Amino acid sequence: MSASLPSSIEDALKAGHPQEVLAASIQHFDCQAGTVHLWRDGALKLAAYSGIPPHVAQIFETVPIGKGIAGLAAERREPITICNLQTDSSGQARPGAKATGMEGSIAVPMLAGGELRGVLGIAKADAYDWSEGETQLLLQIAAELGGKTEAA
Repeated sequence: MSASLPSSIEDALKAGHPQEVLAASIQHFDCQAGTVHLWRDGALKLAAYSGIPPHVAQIFETVPIGKGIAGLAAERREPITICNLQTDSSGQARPGAKATGMEGSIAVPMLAGGELRGVLGIAKADAYDWSEGETQLLLQIAAELGGKTEAA
């Protein structure tokens, strides 16, 4: 693992559990919510979530490729950021994402050797522009988690 990862995230990655990595990432980036979707059976399947009511999480239990923020991150194999989910008019945010009540969001693909393993997404309660440094760190976390996730 890279020395540049915060120790709390390194510890969570050593355990290899999506819920632990998500919790450590949410805490490190001072976020209030997040999800981990794993690539299974041709779609993204919800594997972990935090800060989202269960009835809302049900809405995005399965995410098709190219749909919503997670689906776009998977399809494009690149980060998708939205400064404010609640006012987004780009069409990237789906109603389920808006139902979380979050605003500043980012979803990054979990890639292992170029192969899609899932998507890691986190969000803040306020509008937020993600910096290049934050985006790169989250991509690194997602890659490490993707490397610990079995191919579907």
